[in-house]
Amino acid sequence: MNIFKLSIKNIISKPLNSILSLALLILGIGIISLLLQLNSLIKTQMDNNLKGIDMVVGAKGSPLQLILSAVYHIDSPTGNISVEDAEEIKNNRMVGSSIDLLYGDNYKGYRIVGTEDKFLDLYNAKIKDGKKWNAPFEVVVGAKIYSKLNINLDDELVSSHGLRETGESHVNQSFKVVGLLEPSNSVVDQLIITSPQSIWDLHDEHDHDDEDHEEHHDDEDHDEHEHDHDDEDHDEHEHDHDDEDHDEHEHGDKEITAMLIKFKSPMNIIQFPRQINENTNLQAAVPSYEISRLFKLFGFGIETLTYLAYLIILVSGFSLFINLFNSMRERKYEMALIRTLGASRSQLSVMVIFESLILTISGFLLGLLVSRLGVMFVSSLMEESLNYSLSSLYILNEEFWLLGLSILIGLISSLIPAIQVYKMNISEILADE
Repeated sequence: MNIFKLSIKNIISKPLNSILSLALLILGIGIISLLLQLNSLIKTQMDNNLKGIDMVVGAKGSPLQLILSAVYHIDSPTGNISVEDAEEIKNNRMVGSSIDLLYGDNYKGYRIVGTEDKFLDLYNAKIKDGKKWNAPFEVVVGAKIYSKLNINLDDELVSSHGLRETGESHVNQSFKVVGLLEPSNSVVDQLIITSPQSIWDLHDEHDHDDEDHEEHHDDEDHDEHEHDHDDEDHDEHEHDHDDEDHDEHEHGDKEITAMLIKFKSPMNIIQFPRQINENTNLQAAVPSYEISRLFKLFGFGIETLTYLAYLIILVSGFSLFINLFNSMRERKYEMALIRTLGASRSQLSVMVIFESLILTISGFLLGLLVSRLGVMFVSSLMEESLNYSLSSLYILNEEFWLLGLSILIGLISSLIPAIQVYKMNISEILADE
């Protein structure tokens, strides 16, 4: 006699009760698994992008905004800082290494970042095809971008001002793709990277066009009053003034958006950021602290959902117990007939346990499937709004605990019905019928 097949037939014979118990279990397991997966994936993504970064320096504003914009590239920058101020930070004895970042332009929604070669080394990003940039307006493209937008070597990219596609296009200057990066599972995968000089030149050219327009207007005004001045002296003075402005612009007006800092000693992370925030017009933010604070802000909501999911699982276990208990009362005669056909007490009890375990294990597996569909849905939302994607087919260690919890609920739910079946008096049941 195949007890396992009988258990499956008993489940199918009461579809509504079985579906209700199964649905509650799927919902509870699915929610908990989804939260575990998202927490693990987001934490992994956060940690991958924080490697080698002890502090971020930028313009005054929100420290969390500075971290999100400079490290994760999912927010607007707080502003720009001068190269002179950045050099003072670099030359400090506490600083081990630093990386300059310039950003404020995009190509089809993906950020263009002007930085140094060290930025690729920070994330262990390797060139898949082509080479690194050697000249202004040469770029290397992250794996996610060229795969999604079908970008190839030697393509010309026309950028837009700002961090959204709707910005004004720089139609007079394009970037040439000289390299494609291997996937690194870091923020580099969604960036277009070039030299700082490229960004400076791009915006100098844009500013120069605006200045030409203003100078043309000033020249017209000057011509109206030219008879009041000595032409030769004025031209000489204007020429000297332009040279001074050019030198000042060339050496004193350059700005960067942020700096990524690595300290020589971990102890400096306590003292140095405070010095910058209190004694300069710059802002220093510690990524590990800010991200920890961000997780605490969301922690209450996540814990609430987790407790709700566990409550749903307990309700599903109670529903399963009621289902089995009522089923045993309705199927007493059937159980007695099975005993007369040769089944032992133990076999009938095991059959009841099998029914419960089949439902709970099925609920666990379907709950995992629901959680993976949920991860895909959240990933699509993040990719659309933040250019981040999350995906995982791995089972976390915590999910094995969920499997153990499901089996435990199945055993507890079937314990009393199994004992009832074991103690069942065949002769009395058959006599009553």
